[in-house]
Parts: sequence; structure tokens; C-alpha cells
Amino acid sequence: MDQLLLSVKQHFYEHYEIYIRITLSAVLGFLIGWDREAKHKPAGLKTYMYVCVASALITLISIYSVEKFSHISDRIMMDPMRLTAQIVSGLGFLGAGVILKNGLQVKGLTSAAMILFAGGVGIGIGAGFYAFVIFTVLLSTLLARLGNLMEKRKFRLSQKKVHENADNEHSSSSSI
Repeated sequence: MDQLLLSVKQHFYEHYEIYIRITLSAVLGFLIGWDREAKHKPAGLKTYMYVCVASALITLISIYSVEKFSHISDRIMMDPMRLTAQIVSGLGFLGAGVILKNGLQVKGLTSAAMILFAGGVGIGIGAGFYAFVIFTVLLSTLLARLGNLMEKRKFRLSQKKVHENADNEHSSSSSI
């Protein structure tokens, strides 16, 4: 039992950065999902966390499999980002699943974009680009909040105009 514990401990110390990447991608995906969940959107906490972690894990496997298997033969050519490219195709499939069209109205585009974004976060963390990814998540979150405020203001102004037009129509019809 002591030998097993020592082996696990040694494995963790040798690969601690991989565990950090997976944990960080889970936390960032969870935070992205939290934002969407708070807005009652179709994909929420768990969806974004899973997309982000899966993307990080596949990226890590892709990168580290080159290191592990490329020495088997001189003829083996490995592209560390080939699996990562396939993530994007899968994210497109998931994103398409949350887009709904009802007549001229389309819903779910932001959720689809967020799924792609969460995948990008996972890929970036999996590849070890911590600072770029954290900066991107913070900047995107800040700008999304700003966009929400602008949309609310625009909505309030349009509602105000609708009420003013209704009041004007009502006052002009009562004077006849």
C-alpha cells in the first residue's frame, strides 16, 4: 500500500502541471456556465464545464501523445494539434444543437458561440497558454457585461418610445 501511495505521489509531482491545466479549465468552464445559467440559457454550468475540460483533456492527450509515441519509429510523423482541430468540428455540432429558429426569430446564437468559446478556453489551457486564456476570459466577460448594459439601455429607450407613441395616438384619437 505504501508503494502504491508513493507511486501516485511521484506521478502527481511529475505531472502536476497537467492536473493544474485540467483543474483550471474546469473552473473557467464552470464560471462561463455560471454566467449562462444565471441568464436561464439552454446550456449552463455543467455543459460549459464539460466542454472546457474535454477540450483541455483532448488537447493535452494530443500534445503529450506526440512526446510519448513519436519515438517508436522514424517514419511516424505526428501533429500535436490534429486532435485539437477535431474539437472545433465537435463544438460546431454542439453549437448547432442549441440554435433554434422560429419564423424570422433565431435564438441560441450566443449559446453556440459560448460553447465554441468554452472549447477554445479548454484548448488554450490544455496547450498551456494560461495568461492568454485568463486574459481572454476576463476581457470577454467584461465586454459581455458592458454589452448587456447597452442592450438593456437600448431596450428601455425603445419601450419608452413605444409608450410615447401609444400616448400620442391615444391623445390624438380622444381629441377627435
